[in-house]
Amino acid sequence: MTLLRDNARENELVAYASGDYTFIHAIVVSEDAFRLLTPDDLLRWQGHPFSSSAGYVYGGGQGEVFIESSEDLGAETVKDARQLVFGRTFEDWEGEGRSYFEILQEYAHVTAIHWRPEYRAYCRFDGNGDLEHVASITSKEDRTGVLLVSFKWEPLEQYLAASNSVLVRRFDFTLYRHLPVSWPDEPEDVFEENKDFFYRQKNAGYAAYTRGVQIVRPSRSKSVIFSSMQDELFGRKNEYVEFIAHDWRNDRLTKISTDPTATTNYFEYRKGSLPFELSPAFFRPEVLLKYKADRDKYTVAPRDIHCRNAWWLQRYDVNEADQVHAYICDLRNLPYEEQLYWKSFNEDPKEGISERALTHDFKGEMVLIADPLDDVLKIVSRWAKSDLEWWKLHDKRLLERVSKPLTNSRDEWAEEFMNLSKLLVEGFQVKAIRAKLTKIGLAFDEKSQSITLLEKLLADHHKSVVQQGLEGLKTVRHIRNKVKGHSGGEDAAKLSQGALKEHGSYSAHFNEICRKVADELRRIEQIFS
Repeated sequence: MTLLRDNARENELVAYASGDYTFIHAIVVSEDAFRLLTPDDLLRWQGHPFSSSAGYVYGGGQGEVFIESSEDLGAETVKDARQLVFGRTFEDWEGEGRSYFEILQEYAHVTAIHWRPEYRAYCRFDGNGDLEHVASITSKEDRTGVLLVSFKWEPLEQYLAASNSVLVRRFDFTLYRHLPVSWPDEPEDVFEENKDFFYRQKNAGYAAYTRGVQIVRPSRSKSVIFSSMQDELFGRKNEYVEFIAHDWRNDRLTKISTDPTATTNYFEYRKGSLPFELSPAFFRPEVLLKYKADRDKYTVAPRDIHCRNAWWLQRYDVNEADQVHAYICDLRNLPYEEQLYWKSFNEDPKEGISERALTHDFKGEMVLIADPLDDVLKIVSRWAKSDLEWWKLHDKRLLERVSKPLTNSRDEWAEEFMNLSKLLVEGFQVKAIRAKLTKIGLAFDEKSQSITLLEKLLADHHKSVVQQGLEGLKTVRHIRNKVKGHSGGEDAAKLSQGALKEHGSYSAHFNEICRKVADELRRIEQIFS
């Protein structure tokens, strides 16, 4: 009994459990139907997840075929209940997965959950973009010989409140020695701890059983539950953060809150002298490392950051001092915990906002400022759409994973070159390049890889012009191999120190290599077109 009492207050509620001595099964009953039930009705309920069925019916003198559904729960007054868990058995199948479980479709849809076999759970992404296990299934083979289906409580509580229902949980616990059992003729003992927890017991001395019903209701009021659901759906919040920002309306550097009442906009600016919500706050470039470190969860684009199924920082950019800057109105849309993260990197501006941000966000003009990485990405995006034989995009996500290093972190610098190498160098199709060399009668070493082969093609294509090799692409590959691809050591240290010595920063070095690479990609494109 203690198990059930404690579990009703825990974060994960058992909806079905089956073992040698244990049986628990929960259904959902509307409040209107529940008010018509008596404890005796519920104690006569005998249903289980495999008891629900539907099938075609024909015969009996009728020429038509019709569908018959049944939920044999053992008590007439409980027949309209909804099962949360449905057991299915693939008859005559002998392999893994012969028996499995489905979740009530209505519940799966309203909670937006999906089955993930690698986790053995129905999952969704939460407000932080992390995978949340909403309904978990443990088979008898997984752990202790108990088949278990459990539901995370908060989504289940929301469902009960929204459907005006209660959870009815039937349980049956048996204790016995492995001997033939002869139950005494005396009537069962009936216990009613309260109106939501009652059961019957019989004790034979060497064996005993307890069978009963527990009612589990939402622990919070409907108004509180619905308010929290609306906050989740519409992003309402009442926690805000102050950032050091440039209040350009009043020509000052000051702290500005993300509270909407603390700023104004172009349409309401006549009301007082509040800062504009487009006031920029500035941050150390390390603020982006968190997002670059998890490219599955975060998409870091040149001007926005997206967290899967959670939030979107609509605008950010990098100024001439390599500071990241974002507007108060965009920071406002981040979750409170995310705002606090950005605040930890907040600092006074060393330069103004970027020329790109000024041109696009304030002047409303098309940005024509050249960016070497943008040039590279535009070329390979065009290649990806052209279905070329000599270059293939292996993973569409690679186009989103390359970004410019901004910090003094050698790891970030090396990581971006690795991403660039995966996108560019690994896309070249050696077989197709060799075929073109063979077609024009150029000999090549069978051990030569893509860049060496491409240099042969370029040299032949521009016989009358002294052509440089593919130094940019070779640098990309070299840094990937020496700094990121292997353990590093002395070669890695020399490469990183050389980049800083010659260019002053990893960012400037990356820009210069991308500039060379963009030119080389155009030349490669010419020889194949």
